Amino acid sequence: MRAALQNARFEFPARRITVNLAPADLPKESGRFDLPIALGILAASEQMPGDELHNYEFAGELSLSGELRPIRGALAMTYAMHRAGGASGRERTFILPRANADEAALVTDARILPADSLLQVCAHFAARDADARLAPHRSAPPATAGAYPDFADVKGQAQAKRALEIAAAGAHSVLMVGPPGTGKSMLAARFAGILPPMTDEEALESAAVQSLAGGFSMERWRLRPYRAPHHTASGVALVGGGGSPRPGEISLAHRGVLFLDELPEFDRRVLEVLREPLESGHITISRAARQADFPARFQLVAAMNPCPCGYLGHPANKCRCTPDAVARYQGKISGPLLDRIDLQIQVAALPHEDLLRQASGESSAAIAGRVADAYDLQVQRQGKANSALSAAEIDAHCKPDMPGEQLLRAAMTKLNWSARAYHRVLKVARTIADLSGAASVQQAHVAEAVQYRRALREQ
Repeated sequence: MRAALQNARFEFPARRITVNLAPADLPKESGRFDLPIALGILAASEQMPGDELHNYEFAGELSLSGELRPIRGALAMTYAMHRAGGASGRERTFILPRANADEAALVTDARILPADSLLQVCAHFAARDADARLAPHRSAPPATAGAYPDFADVKGQAQAKRALEIAAAGAHSVLMVGPPGTGKSMLAARFAGILPPMTDEEALESAAVQSLAGGFSMERWRLRPYRAPHHTASGVALVGGGGSPRPGEISLAHRGVLFLDELPEFDRRVLEVLREPLESGHITISRAARQADFPARFQLVAAMNPCPCGYLGHPANKCRCTPDAVARYQGKISGPLLDRIDLQIQVAALPHEDLLRQASGESSAAIAGRVADAYDLQVQRQGKANSALSAAEIDAHCKPDMPGEQLLRAAMTKLNWSARAYHRVLKVARTIADLSGAASVQQAHVAEAVQYRRALREQ
């Protein structure tokens, strides 16, 4: 601080200086406080006018030469404070390092004044002429690039593609079970490309979390995040944490896709932490000193082999696993977690002859068009995706016809479903009806939804 002020041709007061960062029990980190501390010292020592400082918000790290360096979380800070200012009726003006201006300007109506150095900021408050002050940042949001892989690359697997289309339309979670090399990872990598387009609010929420973790890139604006942590990831890496809590993979996948490959290889305690976020859409991390709440409304796409060797049910390779080994392997996924996964599908291995004869599949653009139409129906009807319906809303919007009700009751009795599984099947059936343009849930929609709800214990 002393070097930055002196190199900017200011005097560092020759007296004891106390900087009070209240509240004291809130942990402070990074150099984002450098700029406001320097301005406070200059205003208190009357080296610059301080009568307008209360109308601005400042953040920036100072170099020894007085230049402003970018900070982590600029978009998250601007987004949160702009919303708080709008609720209180107070307009917010932000003075930030120029390198952070583009991302902060993504917050609509936020007034961003980029600066390169401490001297520029001080000149802004000392200038009497408006032309000599910092100019508001003007930058249009970047155009979204089609960076998603295309479903046309996937040959065959019509059932798996249909299930993923249903999952995308209703924001449902999916588990794909099949031998190695059947295309599970390939399908999951293309799933984000068929999700409904992000709204401005969703894009800002997702980008703000990425900014908080220091991983936001302007090239990813309005692109659904896709996170695929390795199965050795810890619980803290998955849900977030640390001494000063940071968002984990489920929050970095907010409004996007979380892909867990080799699901049974994850530590069971790590998987169990997913149960609450899958229901609530957020995660609360509690530590002795503080508590942090992060958004975590992601779509879970998981994949696994049917047995330890991977070849159970394979048409060519013989499985070497005993029934007990298969049961132990599949039992690594708890019943409560499996109960929260809406669609559980088999991804079968294709014979070599069929694979070589298969033409290119349907493109992501064609599938995404149907998904967007079905999602629009849901928003018009209930204001949210089918997966987020409450019990009362399920009764209002998902009630099947009489043959469908009878089929569902028979399936529930035979398969010993829980009430949660019953409701999730109804939500999936409602999504299938929306994809077909039907006003009500019919027997055919229920029958297809039941086929996507086969527990591993019963395969």
